[in-house]
Amino acid sequence: MKRTHTCGELRAEHAGQQVRLAGWVQHIRDFGGVLFIVLRDRYGQIQVTFRPENSKLFDIANTLKNQDVIGVHGTVVMRPPDMRNSQMTTGDVEVVSEELEVFSHSEVPPFSIEDEVTALEDTRLKYRYLDLRRPSMQRNMIIRHRAAMATREFLSNEGFLEIETPILMKSTPEGARDFLVPSRNWHGKFYALPQSPQIYKQLFMVAGMDKYFSLP
Repeated sequence: MKRTHTCGELRAEHAGQQVRLAGWVQHIRDFGGVLFIVLRDRYGQIQVTFRPENSKLFDIANTLKNQDVIGVHGTVVMRPPDMRNSQMTTGDVEVVSEELEVFSHSEVPPFSIEDEVTALEDTRLKYRYLDLRRPSMQRNMIIRHRAAMATREFLSNEGFLEIETPILMKSTPEGARDFLVPSRNWHGKFYALPQSPQIYKQLFMVAGMDKYFSLP
């Protein structure tokens, strides 16, 4: 199933359109015999409804759990005025599901994928791929990306060249202790993480590249 839209972009002007979405199951609730699922990707959230009239689809949806990965094909409709959610950017609409594809079932997450929920740092690092799903972490990644892009654009416009220096190099006597990486091919030999790419930058200078930058 190839998606046509992201979960965070649907608005009132999309009402009546057929869409295909994919993402994680964030919340599930049964209200009056209708199953409501909040589907989320990194762009936002959208409510998807499953009605009991389509019993086969409804039964499959009833097996879904938090963080299951699914694809949905359905129609965008306006929510009733008293059921619109001002807390969601897509809160004026919902998707009435007509097809459901389960890509992957999730085990019980070690912590809730919410900004309001705190977990031990060791647990967050162990399950980093889940921690990075949290909206606050994704915002941090976006800010980092935009800062790097702005830096690259500014320096490039000023005539600087972006260079990349080796991540591993020969161990050299410096003030701090080297972080050594053993060689698999040469027993007893080691690489080291460079404390400073000074030598490589000097080589660029000698080569005539007087304006350069590198980002970690």
